[in-house]
This record gives sequence, C-alpha cells and structure tokens, in this order.
Amino acid sequence: MPTSPHIERHFRSSESVRDVVIGMADGLTVPFALAAGLSGAVESTAVIVTAGLAEVAAGAIAMGLGGYLAARTDAEHYRSEWNREMRETEDLPEVELKEVRDILMSHGVTENQADGVARALAKDRPRWVRFMMQFELGLEEPEPSRAPRSALTIGTAYVAGGVIPLAPYFAASSVKTALPLSVALTLIALFVFGGVKGRLTGAPPVRSALQTAIVGGLAAAAAFGIARLVA
Repeated sequence: MPTSPHIERHFRSSESVRDVVIGMADGLTVPFALAAGLSGAVESTAVIVTAGLAEVAAGAIAMGLGGYLAARTDAEHYRSEWNREMRETEDLPEVELKEVRDILMSHGVTENQADGVARALAKDRPRWVRFMMQFELGLEEPEPSRAPRSALTIGTAYVAGGVIPLAPYFAASSVKTALPLSVALTLIALFVFGGVKGRLTGAPPVRSALQTAIVGGLAAAAAFGIARLVA
C-alpha cells in the first residue's frame, strides 16, 4: 500500500530571524518615540522628517555594528573553546572519553554502548572535539559570513522599521494629522511583524502578533512619554 513520504519541516534560520527582530523592533519604536516627542515641540513636519531620518541612519549603523561585533565575539569564543578542547583531548584523553561516556549515558545509552561510541569518536579528533563542543558546551560553530550578514540584516531591518512611523510625516501637511497616523501605522506594523515572526518560528501567529504589538506598543509608549517630558 503506497504511503505519502514523511517530510519534516524544521526552522533553521533562528539567528537571521533574531537579527530581523532586533533591527525591526528598535526601528519601529525608537524613530516613533523621537517623532512623537518632537511633535509636541515643533510644528514643522520637515524638521521631524529630517531628525527622524538622521536617527534612522545613525541607529542602523550603530545596531549593525553591534550585531557585527556580537557575531565576531561568538566566533572568537567558539574558536577559543575549540582550541582548549583540542588540547584537552590530546593531554587528557581518558578524562575527555569519560565525559563523552557520561553525556551519552545521560541520554539513556548503556555503559558498553557509550564506551564503544566514545572510542570510535576518539579516532577522529576534530569529530571528537565537535561532539564535545556541541553536547558538553552547547556551542554550534558560527558560519564564517555570520558577522557581516548579521550587521547587514540588523541595519536593513532597522531602516525598514524606522521608515514606517516616519511615513505619515512625509505625506501629511500638519504634525497634528501625522502623529495619530504614525501611532496607528506603528501598531499595525508591530502586529503584522509579530504574526510573520510567529509563522516563521512555529509559534502561534496570532499570539505572537499580539505579544509583539503589546510589548512594542508599551516600549514605544514609554519612550514617547519620556520624549514628551524632555521636549
């Protein structure tokens, strides 16, 4: 009897989604807070647009640089731990073999089976060290292009998010008209963004959309209140 093939779909781009979330969330809230705060102090939409675009540019560069440095730090940490494990497998092989056996036995493998697997791994040191990196330290090897890609993703997402709350100030002739439109667009964007994020990560889209809109809305409201007090 023919059966349909079993196809497993697993999400494997969590780091990219994290970068988009970081960039988009800040891009939506920070420029909105700046524009909203300035709305209480100036009457010119041109001034708000100019200040908002300057903030978006500076924020995208700063966030992108932060993502780049974070990814570089992860890579350097991984390489440092890799070198340490390589030394330990050479200087203390029996200790490292015991650690492999303990890890396997903690997953329900019998002692004899664990010993056989450990001895087999020990014949290939890079594979042995890779096993220890993943299952002892919980570290996955970063992709070589991770740092520049992270910087570009975060920076681009920041710009994309930052343009949304500023868009009404481009089109509206008065600040009083632009501000409520900016609030509405920002909340809608947060809701849609949360739903897409939930679909990509496997979380319930509606719940993810509501959570993102609420958290982002609260953050924007807090930043708006502070900006208005200062202005």
